[in-house]
Amino acid sequence: MTTMNLPVVSSCSVDGCSYNHDHDCHAGAITVTGVGDATCGTFLHGDEKGGVDENGHVGACHRADCRHNDHLECTAPGVEVGAGADPADCLTFAPA
Repeated sequence: MTTMNLPVVSSCSVDGCSYNHDHDCHAGAITVTGVGDATCGTFLHGDEKGGVDENGHVGACHRADCRHNDHLECTAPGVEVGAGADPADCLTFAPA
């Protein structure tokens, strides 16, 4: 799978993340992690902006209990990241 085929982070409402530029994720690829809730493991709180010029993708998903997870890869067409139980959660997470 190439980054061209990875699901895009379609929106991110986490204003305090260094990869968030005007509600678009600009991390090259995020990792979804967490126990209990699905968190954005790439969340980095800070004022300095970083990342790439294009929208971020989902590089890996450690949540094997999500219906969009196939061999630790996300198969959703896109994911939304925003506040949930943590400041940055994968809001597209759906229990298998």
